Amino acid sequence: MSNSEYPIEAVKPWLQLLHTPGIGPRTYAKLLNHFDSPVAAINASTSILKELGLREQSIRHLQQNNEDLICADLEWLEGSANTIITLNDTRYPVLLREIADPPPLLFVHGDPDFLSSLQIAIVGSRNPTTGGSETARDFARHLAGASFTITSGLALGIDAASHEGALQGGGPTIAVAGTGLDRVYPARHRDLAHRIAAHGALVSEFPPGTGPQPGHFPRRNRIISGLSLGTLVIEAAQRSGSLITARLAMEQGREVFAIPGSIHNPLARGCHRLIRDGAKLVETANDVLEELGSLATAQAHATQDATTDNALESNLDPDYQRLIEAIGHDPASVDTLIERSGLTADVVSSMLLILEMRGIITALPGGSYTRTSHESHDERERP
Repeated sequence: MSNSEYPIEAVKPWLQLLHTPGIGPRTYAKLLNHFDSPVAAINASTSILKELGLREQSIRHLQQNNEDLICADLEWLEGSANTIITLNDTRYPVLLREIADPPPLLFVHGDPDFLSSLQIAIVGSRNPTTGGSETARDFARHLAGASFTITSGLALGIDAASHEGALQGGGPTIAVAGTGLDRVYPARHRDLAHRIAAHGALVSEFPPGTGPQPGHFPRRNRIISGLSLGTLVIEAAQRSGSLITARLAMEQGREVFAIPGSIHNPLARGCHRLIRDGAKLVETANDVLEELGSLATAQAHATQDATTDNALESNLDPDYQRLIEAIGHDPASVDTLIERSGLTADVVSSMLLILEMRGIITALPGGSYTRTSHESHDERERP
């Protein structure tokens, strides 16, 4: 749905509730759980709102129903490639909805469909070593080439290198902002932000006009980890926002990966701490892909729902088509697939991993593979 087709009248109550003082994500969620909709909350009696813990200032604000406060949001929505996604919208990312305090609204500049793609977050120091920046670009480039969207926070250092690596790899990337999307922070990343919007999306829970504030960035971090199957940390000091993102990812039940470094590098200490606390030590991008393969497959099934084999395979290049034909529907070993397809062992191994992550094939015990069966709506059992 383009912004020009967006039901503006439907989004107004969501915005009015968002601009009510004293209502943050948790209170917003509490109101939605009680009333089912922002409209019902706005029209609720003073006594009920007090019972739910709202202060008098918040109640007065709701009852005034002042649309002047949301004019800037509506004007922004009319801009090119701008979208607002509410929590009850079918386009709201499934993984983000699962966290304890999902943002009630998402402001998106770019293609909102990327929010539901398979994502890996990459975060780290704002002042990385040269090697750390190179590692971030290399990992992002490799993971983007394996059909993952790279998600980060548009900050200086590792974040920017990760976005750049994804773009170099020809893949989409998502930048989660700690400000309104009518501005770019830091300002020096204006060009990078434009390129991200053209090949992915910028997203924020903060309305236009919101400037950078220290308390906004931990809130941004929970979105970065919440959108992603896993979070990779590359260079982080003992106390850093990257460790907050990693901790949030763990609390959200997501995978956390960390790259070790020299014991003499202070930027390696945060990663070493994460590894001691249970994060998975990784040395190559393939380590991440191998760990996330089954999770990506499960997520692909959840989001694709009734997608058929033909639809899944329609966008694959000829080499992938050849490998799929070699697999067939009976289990086949890697050696058999190499012989049937005529592709090299390295190429087959890499392609098998990507096909498994996309839910097209299934790995079986003993190292063999078979094509995944996707039933159509008509073929499913009915209750």
